[in-house]
Amino acid sequence: MAGPVVAVACSGGRDSVALLHATRRASDALGTSVVALHVHHGLMADADRWAAQVEALCERWNVAFLCARLAGAPAPGQSVEAWARRERYAALGRLAREAGATLVLLGHHLQDQAETVLLQALRGAGPAGLAAMPAVAERDGLTWARPWLARKGAEIDAYVAPLGVDHARDPSNADPRFARSRLRRDVMPAFRQAFPEVDAAMSAVARRAGEARAVLDEVADEDLQRIGARLGLPLRAWRELSPARRANALRAWLARVLDGPVPQALVDRVIDEARDESPRLWPVDADRMLRSLFGQLVVVERSLYTASPAPARETVSLPRCDRYVLPGWNGQLEVFVTPDHGIAPERLAQVEARARAGGEQLLLHPAGVARSLKKQFQAQGVPADARGGPLLFDADGALLFVPGLGTDARAWAPAGAPQWGLRWIPGAPACASDEG
Repeated sequence: MAGPVVAVACSGGRDSVALLHATRRASDALGTSVVALHVHHGLMADADRWAAQVEALCERWNVAFLCARLAGAPAPGQSVEAWARRERYAALGRLAREAGATLVLLGHHLQDQAETVLLQALRGAGPAGLAAMPAVAERDGLTWARPWLARKGAEIDAYVAPLGVDHARDPSNADPRFARSRLRRDVMPAFRQAFPEVDAAMSAVARRAGEARAVLDEVADEDLQRIGARLGLPLRAWRELSPARRANALRAWLARVLDGPVPQALVDRVIDEARDESPRLWPVDADRMLRSLFGQLVVVERSLYTASPAPARETVSLPRCDRYVLPGWNGQLEVFVTPDHGIAPERLAQVEARARAGGEQLLLHPAGVARSLKKQFQAQGVPADARGGPLLFDADGALLFVPGLGTDARAWAPAGAPQWGLRWIPGAPACASDEG
């Protein structure tokens, strides 16, 4: 191809066909070459026909044509829309690079933007979501642009009508299973009748939300740099931020290290639970977890915590204050001096680490009542993924310690006597002491 290459994402629908024609018409005067990028999702019976239609239009208009057929399918329980959108953009990026293009044009228009803003609002989105679709975005070395984001669908209809071309009509656009389809079919017509300027108003919301997001991103960058956040988030410095800046910084840091959408539920849970230096785990997805350990929040592979089943029981010696690796449980026991509510050191000279067998009861306070571990976990709000690790029993079989709950009150040493505390550190690096 001669000159700069401009890529147009063309599904075969009205909007993308019109954009492809307009781009081709302008290309001679601009000295550019045009390539149409088509993604065959494999989800519709007419997908082959749509690809053939786009290819035929490209031959007619003297436009290069590249097509990618998606492999795979959404995972069980995964949104078809989300899967298709993620895979489509990945395929468009690959095709654009193959064609030598650095600019990819997308055919979204004003009504699409308004629908996106309303969908994000219904999902409880903040400024990042309400900013909806940017007119121009830089991502992975490519510029993605939506030149018609301020244009109405009626204007595109008027452009397409004289061309005399057939275009694809996706039946999923009327499928009530999809949120956007329900909004487009049932809600937006009523909105536009009651509020004729709804599309322009929602577009204005997106612009202002984009500005707000930019400011929040700048504040997050400053805060993360000041507290020294990189691959890990220093929790003590992070907790010193104001509540609003704390949430903003956490959301920005998670977006960087997870390289993808950040569930608000995860942000809320970390803020609520990471209030001290206790080690904790939070699941992110099927492959990753967040770990709070040694004052840092980091992303770890889930396999580190589920690599092998724990042994039924194992004898452990804890002769001094130190950290002791328990490979069978994929973690470490930390022994430390404590002024109260600890265990007499001699009782830890030889203990037995056991997996939960059911029926164990723990007493959290001398004035309380011993209750099953399940009830204690529930009462203390200990999440399921933080209930792992070994139970510790003394030589006489008395329960001493339960990860996530602490020391049994019946094992506390007398006030004023030497006593040691215990802490379970899941998935800890095996570079610490491994005695015992």
